[in-house]
Amino acid sequence: MYAFIDTSGKGQMENGKKETGIRNRTRTVRYMTALLCAALVFMLAGCGGGNAGEAKEDGALKLTNVSYDPTRELYAAYNEMFVKYYKDKTGKDVTIVQSHGGSGGQARSVVEGADADVVTLALAHDITLIEEAGLIRGDWISEFERDSSPYTSSIVFLVRTGNPKGIKDWDDLVREGVGVISPDPKSSGAACWNFLAAWHYAGNQFGGDEAKIKDFMAKLYGNVLVMDSGARGATTTFVENGQGDVLVSWENEALQTVREYPGEYEIVSPSVSILAQPSVAIVDENADKNGTQELAKEYLSYLYTEEAQKLIGEYGYRPSDEKILQEYADKFDLGMELCTVEEFGGWDSAFAMFFQNGGVFDEIYGN
Repeated sequence: MYAFIDTSGKGQMENGKKETGIRNRTRTVRYMTALLCAALVFMLAGCGGGNAGEAKEDGALKLTNVSYDPTRELYAAYNEMFVKYYKDKTGKDVTIVQSHGGSGGQARSVVEGADADVVTLALAHDITLIEEAGLIRGDWISEFERDSSPYTSSIVFLVRTGNPKGIKDWDDLVREGVGVISPDPKSSGAACWNFLAAWHYAGNQFGGDEAKIKDFMAKLYGNVLVMDSGARGATTTFVENGQGDVLVSWENEALQTVREYPGEYEIVSPSVSILAQPSVAIVDENADKNGTQELAKEYLSYLYTEEAQKLIGEYGYRPSDEKILQEYADKFDLGMELCTVEEFGGWDSAFAMFFQNGGVFDEIYGN
């Protein structure tokens, strides 16, 4: 069994289009949203009384997975697979609670008290924030294979069929009259990957001239019409609310949109993108308290099995197993040039330079 909480704000957008005045949203609002996420996850994770690892009246164990926006479909399918596997292996039933929202906001919700047993977030830095709060052990990144990244993705463009604005690469996103949809780097992991991919492209174009790169980025974000708190909210703005000419998107999110709306959208692979590596970890403080350490480790380890890796490929994520990834070569643009976050000095360095308060993003966006 599983349940999920949606903290992406999709329901709000379905009641009307967001105004472009969203640019004036304050950090106080972001912080309060994170607190609300924490309260929602805490209430659902705790419903029924007792610790998450204790047997409920029906004998089931409970595990809470706090994740980021676009993984809800993947984990809905994975949870069913895992519940069956765990039942067959141990004879025990498991109930899994899912929570989804912007990755940064989700990390803050755990820091503020959401009773997550595991986190499956968009980038390593978000897990580092939880580690720094004392909730995750410092060796988390080596606990699971491939730096605790069981799947990867990249950043692509989603346009409407026929590509009316002729968008082919990052430089088309700075043209006058091109409306861009991309989420907010202050709350969304996808948005951070988007920013770094665009910065890398501009660095190549301008030979590393920082002033020219910043000017390029300022023009790009000057074309962003709506800056949602998470990737799924940005997809809703582009697809359901019809805003913008191009969505800067997770590859898996774009693939799902094309699948769900046949004939309405196209994916454009830019000349250079980034290898996006979502990360997973056990929230040790909570898992120890809830008695779910063994269950949580089994849950995350199973992501690396052949069965789960193939499911990951089916849902548009790049399996970390190279052999299985090649089985899905017709789905992904494996020839696209991909930079990595290591070219920015790793996530701690990249976050400090670009996304912390007063960093480069604030500088070019005028925050």
